[in-house]
Amino acid sequence: MMSSVKVECVVKESALIGEGPVWEESEQTLLFVDIGGQKIHRWSPSTNQIQSLETGESVGFVVPRRSGGYVAGVGRSIVAVDWSTQMMTPLLEVDEDKKNNRLNDGKVDPIGRLLAGTMGKETRPAEVQRQQGSLFSVNSDLSVTKHLNQVDISNGLDWSLDQKTFFYIDSLSLTVDAFDYDLLSGHIGNRRVVYRMEEGEGLPDGMTCDADGRLWVACYNAGRVIRIDPVTGVRLQTVSLPVTKTTSCCFGGPDYSDLYVTSASLGLNQSEQQLAGGTFRVTGLGVKGRPSTSFTG
Repeated sequence: MMSSVKVECVVKESALIGEGPVWEESEQTLLFVDIGGQKIHRWSPSTNQIQSLETGESVGFVVPRRSGGYVAGVGRSIVAVDWSTQMMTPLLEVDEDKKNNRLNDGKVDPIGRLLAGTMGKETRPAEVQRQQGSLFSVNSDLSVTKHLNQVDISNGLDWSLDQKTFFYIDSLSLTVDAFDYDLLSGHIGNRRVVYRMEEGEGLPDGMTCDADGRLWVACYNAGRVIRIDPVTGVRLQTVSLPVTKTTSCCFGGPDYSDLYVTSASLGLNQSEQQLAGGTFRVTGLGVKGRPSTSFTG
């Protein structure tokens, strides 16, 4: 029997490009960024309050840091964020030879290493300089390893339940890919396609893995999140949202059974889609997610 899936807009404040939702267990809050609006947001479901920090440059992701506070990708810098003082401290810079690049999606692996990617800045709306981006990891000593270059739009990332597979999206390839992952060394290899986007599914964007090992992929320009089985390459479920530019998703809530979905309003006029740029909560999926890991650096 299908559970009754419910979609509600919980953060109505419109983001230009809402992205990178992360559930923060300790605070029971949802962290997410507005790339174009240059803000980090923290929203509490229990109080419905939103707190924001202006970053002064585009911000691709934010993740909790084990030593306290957060780490965010701002411009081409990885910065430490002290929420209480609203201070940002640069830790390191990437893609030094590509001044037009910016950080996009990032996530922490199961042992606390940060993986993040870059992309060429849009020269015109929706026109990205192709093959300018890279994917790299930041270790706990803040050393950087580059894994891939010639990436178009480095996007969604997550790991399999057994931690031996790394899932990754380069949006313009229109595929979800997998790599063998060596958790100890952080080495990736043996790239293969696990899912090809079908007609009408738009661009694959942010992604999260659920407690059953299935992937939930936000479909940009297609107003939906799809659940796929990375083993069989089959789409299992589609959740439609009332906005077209769905950007990313994560599970959260007290028992990780709520799916949070971010969206963008960039290039849309508000009369077309009143909720564009909002953040949505999907309940009744009958599926749970997994807690995120904090960055050890």
